[in-house]
Amino acid sequence: MQFEFTVRRAAAILAIAAPLFHVAPAGAADPAPAAAATAEPLPYTVKDGDKVDANTYKGFLYYGDECHRCHGPAGLGSSYAPALVDSLKHMTKQQFEETVINGRKEVNTAADKVMPAFGTNADVALNLDNIYAYLKARSDGALGRGHPEHLEQ
Repeated sequence: MQFEFTVRRAAAILAIAAPLFHVAPAGAADPAPAAAATAEPLPYTVKDGDKVDANTYKGFLYYGDECHRCHGPAGLGSSYAPALVDSLKHMTKQQFEETVINGRKEVNTAADKVMPAFGTNADVALNLDNIYAYLKARSDGALGRGHPEHLEQ
């Protein structure tokens, strides 16, 4: 018996499997954002546009020491490294950590992009949460460019 795979059959399979994988069939309305109820707290605190908690401030300092030379001022990118304020709009914290610790290499005919691994750099590895907090605050638009101030605590 030969299995005939048609568009109608594919749509039926997707309709049956979608609830199992939380995937909505094409054209279906987006379900209510269930993730919002279980959303993790923000990794940063920013007040008055430029006052940040101690960890976010450390992230700013370590970003300046270790990341700025490639990813540009305030995470805005350079001619050879992407803007991290844009990358973190669609990258999870886990993906960010994986990339920083293990590096990434993308080579094709149009480009040769290499992010070195920073897993053995103690300044980066031990402050990864802080660097992420700073960049996430920038990415979310909560923190502007420039030198942030310490929040009084």
